[in-house]
Amino acid sequence: MASHYDLEEQEHIDRLKAFWAAWGNLITWALVAVLAGVAAYNGWQYWERRQALQATALLDELEQAARGADADRVRRVWSDLQAQAPRTVQAQQGALWTARVLAEGGDVADARAALQFAVERGRDPTLAALARLRLAALELDAGQPDAALRWLQAELPQPLQPWAADRRGDALQERGERDAAREAYRQAWAGLPVDSGYRAIVEAKLNALGIDPALSESKP
Repeated sequence: MASHYDLEEQEHIDRLKAFWAAWGNLITWALVAVLAGVAAYNGWQYWERRQALQATALLDELEQAARGADADRVRRVWSDLQAQAPRTVQAQQGALWTARVLAEGGDVADARAALQFAVERGRDPTLAALARLRLAALELDAGQPDAALRWLQAELPQPLQPWAADRRGDALQERGERDAAREAYRQAWAGLPVDSGYRAIVEAKLNALGIDPALSESKP
């Protein structure tokens, strides 16, 4: 009886050897690939967490500098943020803070570059949309309505569409397209919340073009 079991065990061992000879290398490399993938994923997660922590600390410092209107410190921290964590949402937020401070200080070129960073390299579509609106405003201030309209061509999140319509109205009016400007302002006025203070500003723009939006809205 014992020899019978010995033979069965030997046959089992031989089958395992044959299987391993045929498939052992493939199985080994598959396991290596899986383990490497797990290690890479864990490493990526660690790297992302570490970058996010660094970016948050830098963003906090940048916000403090921006609130204090310390343009030199803003530039320094913004440079560090771009170098150390360029793909983070914090970098995108930092770009908006940086642009505001630099624009207020008269450095429109660098403010524009920061906003373009937020549009082109940012990960958050709402922050990118805000950057587009500010870029349009900068172009309008520079007397460049065509450039302003180009920044407004992208589809923006719904809550920001009335603001985009207002900017579009400004650009169209500057180009002398009064009818198109009226329509853009109407869209902005209709889309803004009733209790928004800015709605009164858009209404004044419409009034200047001979339109009372409240009366137009009440007509059947």
